[in-house]
Amino acid sequence: MTKKPFRLTPYQVQFLLIVGFVTVGYALYLRYLAVEFSQVALACDAGLQTLLCKSRAVATSLFKNSVFGTVALVIAVLHVIRPSIVLLTGGLIAACLGIVLYNVALSGLAIGLLILGFARPAPATA
Repeated sequence: MTKKPFRLTPYQVQFLLIVGFVTVGYALYLRYLAVEFSQVALACDAGLQTLLCKSRAVATSLFKNSVFGTVALVIAVLHVIRPSIVLLTGGLIAACLGIVLYNVALSGLAIGLLILGFARPAPATA
């Protein structure tokens, strides 16, 4: 019995493109307008209680502990073992957040493993 290769339908590719662009966009917003923007950083450190400050605090604690990269790597390993669109989407989200938010090494490795999830043997031809 041969395994079927993991292939995406055009609708799944479009869905993954949208998810990837939205994730990278939000990560860029969070990085450049919340984490690195000095006025927001000073206001949040002074005790301002807004949603942006809470998002900044959560993102800072997550990337300091390499959570984005670790989660992306775990999901990518699971995707290599048993590829599915759900694991690919979760891995893509975690890896995009990790690459933009300072977890580049682990997230880059996870992207490579997500690509390897497509490396399945072709079906046997008669």
